[in-house]
Amino acid sequence: MHSINLNGMGVALITPFHSDKSIDYDSLARLLEYQIQNGVDYIVVLGTTAETATLTEEEKDSVRNFVVERVNGRVPLVLGHGGNNTMGLVESLKQIDLSAFSAILSVVPYYNKPSQEGIYEHYKAIAKASPLPIILYNVPGRTGVNMNPKTSLRLAREFDNIIGIKEASGNVSQMDEIIKNKPADFMVISGDDGITFPLITLGAVGVISVIGNAFPREFSKMVRLALEGDYKNALPIHHKFTELFSLLFVDGNPAGVKCLLHAMGYIENELRLPLVPTRITTYEQIREVLNSL
Repeated sequence: MHSINLNGMGVALITPFHSDKSIDYDSLARLLEYQIQNGVDYIVVLGTTAETATLTEEEKDSVRNFVVERVNGRVPLVLGHGGNNTMGLVESLKQIDLSAFSAILSVVPYYNKPSQEGIYEHYKAIAKASPLPIILYNVPGRTGVNMNPKTSLRLAREFDNIIGIKEASGNVSQMDEIIKNKPADFMVISGDDGITFPLITLGAVGVISVIGNAFPREFSKMVRLALEGDYKNALPIHHKFTELFSLLFVDGNPAGVKCLLHAMGYIENELRLPLVPTRITTYEQIREVLNSL
């Protein structure tokens, strides 16, 4: 069993596209270097922010292999591997070469709206099949169902290879309940950039970040300072980003961060349908904030 320390800032990597919507590997390579040179602690490949839902199986394989080759062991890699067909996920776990990855991040099944028992059984099946440690991912705003703390804690206690949870419910008291009652080595990770600072003060170990795509150095510094208990120096960095946090998500993710990276000259501002770029007004506001930063 691999072990991975999820303390700090992981980045939910975007997938850059050309104007014809094909994958822009040159920009992806540049982005990976930018991340690694600027202190990211680990990289999440093929998560929500990567627009994975709109990639073909061939493209997913190709992105996975490309990132593995480029990163070349310099930082740990986490693979997004979730869905709403439990048997299909279990089968594909046997087919993918997972040797370069330290863990998988697996989202609560969406659209089907399983009960808490269904969610538990889903993760139990994945835990039994996975050669890698598993990070649960609760994001009710996208899945349509909230995994409650009781279910998260039950999974944390019953399966040694379920090592953490990315909590993006936005419900701080729910996250606090998990932190308070979890097994000692189970890691709670913020799934929202905007509440990473307060969550770390409660006992979260870090964040899987969207904004880290664009500001890896600054945001990972904030996370590190907060983890060291240096709230006095972490808080101003958190506050510097607060305006950007809301702008980045007003037209959805990853439209906001892609707009930001485009304004910074890293990528073309292209998404795949059903996602579209941010509105012009949002783009202008992001540009203004960027200039002030």
